[in-house]
Amino acid sequence: MWQSASLLLAYPDDGLAERLDTVDALRAHLTGPAAALLGQTVAALRAMPAMAAATRYVETFDMRRRSTMYLTYWTAGDTRNRGREMLAFATAYRDAGAEPPRDEAPDHLPVVLEFAATVDPAAGRRLLSKHRVPIDVLRAALADAQSPYEHTVAAVCATLPVASDQEARRAKRQAGHLLEAGPPAEAVGLQPFTLTVPPKRSEAG
Repeated sequence: MWQSASLLLAYPDDGLAERLDTVDALRAHLTGPAAALLGQTVAALRAMPAMAAATRYVETFDMRRRSTMYLTYWTAGDTRNRGREMLAFATAYRDAGAEPPRDEAPDHLPVVLEFAATVDPAAGRRLLSKHRVPIDVLRAALADAQSPYEHTVAAVCATLPVASDQEARRAKRQAGHLLEAGPPAEAVGLQPFTLTVPPKRSEAG
């Protein structure tokens, strides 16, 4: 499921049609509501002209602070503080034997989902669960905007533990502050990503 979500949340470039075909193939092996949720995003993206899909993506994720996919934006806010939190993501990738992406921040949600799906599911789940509240904030923002991406983020949320009331209150306060102050520089200009994944290690390794 995480691999499909990662593919759907990537920038809709020339490879979009191929990624949608891949997601449809992966969905055939899913059970429960996740397959239907992902399918709603797939159907919406297939129905959009390529230029419209790209424009809507930029308007949704680049131009609206409430729907940034940089997870540490919601937990750290200030750029200097975010560096330390982003380092935790990069360290988790390296500990699992993968180099962090060079063309995208390590806390970008599609990157984290790809890592969780293809490299280290346990470590990926820990990262996603720790940032469940920011992912919830993103899902709510996408729902308010009636974005087709909301269904994909909802599918991701369904795989994670529910955030505590304390976590939700803290995130709401932080979100309110950040929306007034504006995004840090890293939250502008999302780009397609590539996570460098090494060959699978043997059981003995």
